[in-house]
This record gives sequence, C-alpha cells and structure tokens, in this order.
Amino acid sequence: MAGNEPAQIALDEDEGVSELDDGETTASVRSSVLQNKEQYGRRYHAYKDGSYHRPNDEAELDRLDIAHALFAIINKDRLHLAPLEPDLGRVLDLGAGTGTWAIEFADVYPSAVVVGVDISPTMPKIVPPNVQFEIDDVQDPWTYSKQADYIHCRYMVGSISDWPRLMRQCYDNLNPGGWVEFQDFDIDYYSQDGSLTEEHALRRWLLLCSEAAAKIGRTLHVGRRLEQWAKEAGFINVQVVKVPVPIGPWPKDKRLKRMGLVNWTQIFEGLQAVSLRLFLNVLGWTQQELESLLVEVRQDMKNREIHALYDV
Repeated sequence: MAGNEPAQIALDEDEGVSELDDGETTASVRSSVLQNKEQYGRRYHAYKDGSYHRPNDEAELDRLDIAHALFAIINKDRLHLAPLEPDLGRVLDLGAGTGTWAIEFADVYPSAVVVGVDISPTMPKIVPPNVQFEIDDVQDPWTYSKQADYIHCRYMVGSISDWPRLMRQCYDNLNPGGWVEFQDFDIDYYSQDGSLTEEHALRRWLLLCSEAAAKIGRTLHVGRRLEQWAKEAGFINVQVVKVPVPIGPWPKDKRLKRMGLVNWTQIFEGLQAVSLRLFLNVLGWTQQELESLLVEVRQDMKNREIHALYDV
C-alpha cells in the first residue's frame, strides 16, 4: 500500500553476483470453467479468456508460492495486518491463486469459514474443513448470501479493470465492524542511489508493460491509489503501510537481503509469464522481439551495480 516515506536502504558492499544465479529459484464447478488453453507454449485459463493475462501452469503456480513467501517476509510472518478478533466468522480471500494463504489462515482461525475466490482453477482439492474455493470473477456482481467479517485481497495488480467498483463491492459485503485488507504493489521500479536509469532494459521493459496494461484497462500502480479508493468507497479508519521492497540481495540488512533475493526470484522467474500476452497480443511484438528484450532485462537483473526496488 502507499503511505509513509521509507528510509534509505543501506547497500551491502560485499554482495556478490553469485547470489543471482538462475538456479536460485525456484469445489465442484462446471467443466467449462475448469478448462484451460495453450498459447505461446504456456497454459492459460479458458474461463473468461483474456481477463487475466498471466498463465496458470505449474511454473506460474510455483512463482505465486514464491510471492507468498515474499509477503511473509514483508509482513514479518503475519498473515494479516488488520486487528482481527479470534472468533471470526466468514472470510473472503479475493484472488486466491494457489490457495496457500487461505489454507494457512484457516488453520490459524479454526472458527472462520474461509472462502477463496479465483478466476482460474488452480486451488487444491484437498483442504481443511473450514476452507472452500470458488471459481468466479471478482469483478462480476457479487451474489454471496452472507456478509464477511474480513476480506483479504492481495497481489491483484494488473488483474482488475475497475478498482473503485471492487472496493464498493467489498464495502457492501462486509459486516459492520469488519475489516478489508488490500496488499499490493506499486510496480514502478526505482533506485535510491541513481543506479537504475531510464536507459536500462529493466526500466524500458517495465514502461512497456505499463503501456500494454493501460491499453487493456489495467494499472500497475495500484499501491499508491489504494487509500484514495478505500475512502471513496466509504471505508473509515483507513490505515496505510508502505514498504520498500528490494529487487536482489543488495541490502546490507539481513532481512531486507532475504526479501530482495526472494523478490528477485519471483520477478526473474515470471518475466516471460508477465510479458507474453502483454507484448504479443496487446503491443503487437513478435516472440523473437520479446525474447531479445528479455535477454537484456535478465542481464540488468543480474547486474550487481543496479540497486532497484519498488513499493508495496
């Protein structure tokens, strides 16, 4: 989210490029909803094809679990920041992905009924008794019969075309006194020491991603606008936390170094997944042109002299 200005991150002068090797990476619905399609050598969901531009194959699901580990570091091993009561009732997890967060949350709050919602059939079938998963588009009108005590929405950047509408749906489906929590990126890579410039392929790639996302009605700058959208939807007691997240293990602080390496991994592993449909379907690039750019982007990401970061 957006908010307080972060402090300068100290650079680890002894950090080496060896830490950036490629190897360090790592419910019953209609059959039509469960179908997938192949494109560009990747697997995508077929339900409302095109509404989500990333694949849903095993490589992408592994990356989503790495992103879950990243948020665990960012939040200091807390599954949520909202001050929740122990006897929660209904909980909604929007954009459940692999279902990891919903399952872990349900274990901590056994009284809660956790409903994970995602447009893609990627959630596990064997789950705790207080977890259920639904395949649906959270951008459609909600038809839930019960309101929630807590709504969790994380890492939906680039997936939502109308954030104010989603905020209003959350507001309308929340019990009085309930909490909604949005955790998302403001994907605008920068450096505090000037080491990342507009000439770097990493910045050029990011700007092209942002351009393509805008053409299909999406924004990559979600974090900076969450507070405004929440207040416009009618929420009160809006609390904002802004965290700078390094890209790579360049910080001196051990926790930030680990955060940066995990973040580097999930970005590096997801470069092709993020880019394929945006560049080929939206911008009209060829796959060869894209791969040539990604070669340069990967070189920038391995460059120990670039100390990039962005905000959550």
